[in-house]
Order: sequence, then C-alpha cells, then structure tokens
Amino acid sequence: MTGIRKVLAAVFAGLALTLLSAAPAAAQADKLKLTVAGDGAEGVTIQATYADGRRLDKVVRLVLTATGPDGQRLGPVQLEPAPEGQGFYTTGPLLSAGSWRVKVNAPAPHQSEATATVQARAAQSPPVPAPVAVTAPDRTAGRGAGAGWWPFAAAGLVLVAAAMGVAMLFGRRRTDPQND
Repeated sequence: MTGIRKVLAAVFAGLALTLLSAAPAAAQADKLKLTVAGDGAEGVTIQATYADGRRLDKVVRLVLTATGPDGQRLGPVQLEPAPEGQGFYTTGPLLSAGSWRVKVNAPAPHQSEATATVQARAAQSPPVPAPVAVTAPDRTAGRGAGAGWWPFAAAGLVLVAAAMGVAMLFGRRRTDPQND
C-alpha cells in the first residue's frame, strides 16, 4: 500500500508543478497584438492575434474610439468579429473623409491597446464598362468544329454494336454441340 501512496504523491506533485509553472506562460499568452488599418474607404479593419503569434481562438469585444479632422470625435464603438476570419474585425463605413487617429482597446483579461492614423476616403464607384456592339446570330456559325460530332458518335456506336453481334454469332457457333 505504501508503494501506491508514493506513486500517487509523485504524480500529484508533478501535476502541481506543471500547473504552477504554466500560469505565467498563460498570462503572457492572453496578451493581444492589435493591428489597426484603414479599409481603403470609410472603415477600419483590426487584426487581433495573441502576442506570441497564435491566432485568436475566442471572441474578444474590442472598443474603438477615433478623433478626426477638425477635432471630430467618434465612439466608443464596440466591435463584433467579422465573418472574414478568426480574429478579424471591421467597422464598415464609419468615418468621414479625412485623417483619423483611431484607438482600439481590448478589455481584461486580454488588456491591449493599439493606435493608428487612418486616411478615410469616400467610397469609389467602379468605372462604367464600355458598350459592346451586338450583332445578329449567324445561322451557319454552328456548323464549325464540334457542331456536328453527334452523327459520328452515333455511327461509331452502331459499328460497335454490329461488331459485338457478329462476334456473339460466331462465338455461339463454335460452342454449339450440334454443329460438330
């Protein structure tokens, strides 16, 4: 019995040492690295990863505040994760045109902060495509390569069926005992 107690005591001591030594690493792993940038129009994008480079594996509620041209203030705005990817956040059109100082905070236990200058621009429309001339369909255009393949395929199937019929006919004559 004392041998089992010694083994159990050693296992529990090892487990306790493992858990205690992992606590500082876990605290460091909870720190976030926030990358803030403009989306090319009137919005902001934020990429959140753990400080050690791992992808974010849980939802973190980020809060955005911004100061724009002429001292305009925006926020606090709580951000929800975007469907584009894990740890990716986007605001959509939020800013007016001009240079904005954007600050993003993550609450405890992931307490982090990032600040960036974002140049917001009015959304651009795609250029109008040039008109394309439409002509009447040519009735002989379908007679080109590949248009008349089906008669050849049908003829090939007929030839294969005929060859199989002939082979079966001659094969049957050889095995028929009455013809010997």
